[in-house]
Amino acid sequence: MDWKLLVSTFVSIFVAEIGDKTQLATLSLAAGGKSKLAVFAGSALALCATSAIAVLVGEGLSRVISPIWLKRIAGGVFIILGVLFLFARAEL
Repeated sequence: MDWKLLVSTFVSIFVAEIGDKTQLATLSLAAGGKSKLAVFAGSALALCATSAIAVLVGEGLSRVISPIWLKRIAGGVFIILGVLFLFARAEL
Protein backbone atom coordinates (compact mmCIF):
# COMPACT_ATOMS: atom_id res chain seq x y z
CA MET A 1 0.00 0.00 0.00
CA ASP A 2 1.30 3.43 -0.94
CA TRP A 3 0.52 5.27 2.31
CA LYS A 4 1.74 8.64 1.02
CA LEU A 5 -0.65 8.43 -1.96
CA LEU A 6 -3.49 7.28 0.34
CA VAL A 7 -3.01 10.21 2.72
CA SER A 8 -2.63 12.80 -0.04
CA THR A 9 -5.75 11.48 -1.78
CA PHE A 10 -7.71 11.55 1.48
CA VAL A 11 -6.65 15.10 2.30
CA SER A 12 -7.32 16.36 -1.24
CA ILE A 13 -10.81 14.84 -1.43
CA PHE A 14 -11.67 15.78 2.16
CA VAL A 15 -10.76 19.44 1.61
CA ALA A 16 -12.50 19.54 -1.78
CA GLU A 17 -15.72 18.13 -0.34
CA ILE A 18 -16.02 20.49 2.64
CA GLY A 19 -18.88 22.90 2.01
CA ASP A 20 -19.72 21.68 -1.48
CA LYS A 21 -23.25 21.08 -2.75
CA THR A 22 -23.05 17.34 -1.96
CA GLN A 23 -22.29 18.05 1.68
CA LEU A 24 -25.07 20.62 1.86
CA ALA A 25 -27.53 18.13 0.33
CA THR A 26 -26.47 15.51 2.87
CA LEU A 27 -26.88 18.05 5.67
CA SER A 28 -30.41 18.89 4.59
CA LEU A 29 -31.35 15.21 4.18
CA ALA A 30 -30.03 14.45 7.68
CA ALA A 31 -31.91 17.42 9.14
CA GLY A 32 -35.20 16.35 7.59
CA GLY A 33 -34.84 12.58 7.78
CA LYS A 34 -35.56 10.20 10.63
CA SER A 35 -32.61 7.87 10.07
CA LYS A 36 -29.26 9.60 10.20
CA LEU A 37 -27.57 6.23 9.61
CA ALA A 38 -29.46 5.80 6.32
CA VAL A 39 -28.39 9.29 5.18
CA PHE A 40 -24.78 8.58 6.14
CA ALA A 41 -24.77 5.18 4.42
CA GLY A 42 -26.40 6.55 1.28
CA SER A 43 -24.03 9.50 0.98
CA ALA A 44 -20.96 7.37 1.77
CA LEU A 45 -21.97 4.77 -0.84
CA ALA A 46 -22.59 7.49 -3.42
CA LEU A 47 -19.14 9.01 -2.83
CA CYS A 48 -17.55 5.55 -3.04
CA ALA A 49 -19.41 4.80 -6.28
CA THR A 50 -18.40 8.07 -7.95
CA SER A 51 -14.82 7.62 -6.76
CA ALA A 52 -14.75 4.07 -8.17
CA ILE A 53 -15.98 5.34 -11.52
CA ALA A 54 -13.30 8.05 -11.52
CA VAL A 55 -10.57 5.53 -10.68
CA LEU A 56 -11.69 3.11 -13.41
CA VAL A 57 -11.98 5.86 -16.04
CA GLY A 58 -8.64 7.35 -14.96
CA GLU A 59 -6.93 3.97 -15.21
CA GLY A 60 -8.46 3.33 -18.62
CA LEU A 61 -7.47 6.75 -19.93
CA SER A 62 -3.93 6.38 -18.60
CA ARG A 63 -3.51 3.35 -20.89
CA VAL A 64 -4.26 5.54 -23.91
CA ILE A 65 -3.05 8.99 -22.82
CA SER A 66 0.12 9.74 -20.86
CA PRO A 67 -0.60 10.62 -17.19
CA ILE A 68 1.22 13.94 -17.60
CA TRP A 69 -1.12 14.85 -20.46
CA LEU A 70 -4.14 13.80 -18.37
CA LYS A 71 -2.98 16.20 -15.64
CA ARG A 72 -2.47 18.97 -18.18
CA ILE A 73 -5.88 18.39 -19.75
CA ALA A 74 -7.57 18.31 -16.31
CA GLY A 75 -5.76 21.52 -15.33
CA GLY A 76 -6.83 23.19 -18.57
CA VAL A 77 -10.44 22.14 -18.06
CA PHE A 78 -10.40 23.55 -14.50
CA ILE A 79 -8.99 26.85 -15.76
CA ILE A 80 -11.58 27.08 -18.56
CA LEU A 81 -14.44 26.27 -16.16
CA GLY A 82 -13.13 28.82 -13.66
CA VAL A 83 -13.05 31.55 -16.31
CA LEU A 84 -16.52 30.60 -17.55
CA PHE A 85 -17.93 30.67 -14.01
CA LEU A 86 -16.19 33.97 -13.33
CA PHE A 87 -17.76 35.62 -16.37
CA ALA A 88 -21.14 33.97 -15.72
CA ARG A 89 -21.13 35.53 -12.24
CA ALA A 90 -20.16 38.92 -13.62
CA GLU A 91 -23.30 38.95 -15.80
CA LEU A 92 -25.64 38.46 -12.83
